Order: sequence, then structure tokens, then C-alpha cells
Amino acid sequence: MSVYIVVGGQFGSEGKGKVAAFISKQDNIDICVRCGGPNSGHSFVDETGKMIVLRQLPTGFVNPHSRLLLPAGALIDPCVLKEEIEFLNLPMSRIGVDRKCFVIEDKDRRKEQELRLRERISSTLCGVGAAVSRRVMREGGARLAKDIVGEHPWMSELLTDVTEEVNTGLDHEKKVLVEGTQGFGLSLYHSQHYPHTTSRDTTASGFLSEVGISPRYATEIIVVFRTFPIRVEGQQAGPMLDEIRWDDVQSESGYPVPVSEYTTVTKRLRRVARFDWGLARRAVRVNRPTRIAINGLDLLSFSNRGVIHSKELDHRALQFIRDLENQTGSPVGYCGTGPSLQEMFSISAAPKMIAEKANTASRVRSA
Repeated sequence: MSVYIVVGGQFGSEGKGKVAAFISKQDNIDICVRCGGPNSGHSFVDETGKMIVLRQLPTGFVNPHSRLLLPAGALIDPCVLKEEIEFLNLPMSRIGVDRKCFVIEDKDRRKEQELRLRERISSTLCGVGAAVSRRVMREGGARLAKDIVGEHPWMSELLTDVTEEVNTGLDHEKKVLVEGTQGFGLSLYHSQHYPHTTSRDTTASGFLSEVGISPRYATEIIVVFRTFPIRVEGQQAGPMLDEIRWDDVQSESGYPVPVSEYTTVTKRLRRVARFDWGLARRAVRVNRPTRIAINGLDLLSFSNRGVIHSKELDHRALQFIRDLENQTGSPVGYCGTGPSLQEMFSISAAPKMIAEKANTASRVRSA
């Protein structure tokens, strides 16, 4: 029995989708659960060079043996969900949607437009926040996944009790991966920048709650960072410490082509900044990861692009990893050196560091 939770440590877009997909294949995960709603896209480049962007389904689909679930705490847009199933050509038997998932309606998108949420907080206007509000207010006419089968008959074979299915799987020694959404710096409760947040909690404990898993079952918590954090355009989205230009990233890394990134949902140029060590320490303190995943080592130096072994990393990347472990007290277990799923590797030394920390703590207590 294992429960892995993948959590963003910054403002989203840290590469959670790529990390979740990598772990799903490497550790042969049985059940992948995607939290959140369609207001954020999880992406990676597959082995053919195609960019895969998913807003509803777990990226663990890359493991053909993984069951793919949307939990009761998720919000669904049936049109987006159907498009993704067809895009990936997945059999319906692999997918389960909790009967209690809340359904996003057209009126939710209109409501967010009327409230000018894009201008105020750079909302994606996907209707997630408005739908969460209706769910909390128990508004008349609100619908759950079980209520829309007449309108979307294809969903009838997807409906399940995700909490029951996941816990039964754990009772039978299955491996479960929970793919969190967005990032710790956007948490409705724990961000330092309210109201410039998302509409939900974005911590490991929050994601466990959405799925219905006891915290006692968490065996691996992976907090994902990127070397240069990013955030959506406009100061209305919220502050970032030490912002720089994408040209600076290209110049310092030696990238031979322009470097920039756009939001997966709204296609807007992101802002970029230097690594915020204070935010990283807070994210680790609240989520208590067993391992850290760090993406964007190629943005420190282009010489790291495509590297798949720690001994091949340049001194800047190795120093960054050492600094990250020293500053947070958590081991780095996964490294990303590009956008492709093939440009990621695990560091087997991570468990050794955990053991060394435990031995040190034991010696301190004994003294």
C-alpha cells in the first residue's frame, strides 16, 4: 500500500503533471486521482515530441495499467472531460468520475466574467470559482455528476464512488497517486497574498481531503519546484519576489533559442522570477515532503538539457540541488532537465539523505 501526493510548491506550472506521469510509469501506479478543476492545465512533451495538455484527467494515463479517477472534491466541465477522453483515445473502463463531483455550468463562466475576475485577479474564467461558491451556498439547481447523465449519457459508465474505490484499493495493497492542482503560493488559506489566490486549498492535506484518504495513509509527499518560478501576467495576479525578464533567463542559461512560457488555458505570456527561497521553505514546512522534485535545471544552464543522470549535471545545477536540500531540510528525489517526460530522472540518493537526517535527529535526542 502506497499513497503518493504531488503538490506544487510555488504559483502553479511547476511541472506537477510531468512529475506525476513520471512516477506513474516508474513506480507502476495502480490508481491516479486528479484533484481540482479545468482552470489549470497539466502538461508534458511525450516521446513523440507532442505536447500533452490535460485540464481534467490525470497525467498518469501514460501508464496503460493505471485507473484514472476524478474525486468528489473535483469540479468537472463535461465538454472538457469528453474532449480529453477522445483526444487520448482512452477506453471508458479506465476512467471513473465520482458521483458527487460538482458540475460547472455556463452561468458560472458568465458570473466570473460579470465579476471581472480576469481584470481583478487574472482568473482563467473557466467557472471554477463561481461553481465552488454555488457548491458552498448549496444553491438550488446545483448539479452533481450523477445528475447530468440524461444530458450526457456517455457519463453513465464513468460514475463511481472514488473514495470507496481508492480505499478498497489501499486495503488490497494498491499504489495510489494523488495529482494536486496549482501551487502552494496560490492556496486560498495559506498564501501570503490573499485575495490573489485560487479558490481552494492547494496543500497535500487539502488534496487528501478532496479524495477522501486518511492522512495516516500518506507514504510519499512530493513537492514540485521549478528553478525560475512563474506566474500569470499582470500585477493583479499577485506579486512575485525578484521578477526578471525571459531574456535574462536565456542569456544566463546560454539557451540557443528564445525562452518563454505561456499559460496552458488562456495562452498568455507568464511572468518569471528568481527562485524564492522563503516561499520554498514555507511550502516544505506546511507540506512536509518526503522528496522534492525540481524542474528547469536546463534553465540554469543549457548544458543540462536532456541530462538523465545526476553525475552529468553541471556545477550550477548540483549546487542548486545542494542549496535546496540544505535550505528546506528535504531531499531532492526527482530532477527535470527539459519539458519532455524523457528529460526527467530520479535520484536514488534521496532515501539515504532521509536516513542520515533520521540518524542525526536520533543522536541529537540522545545527547
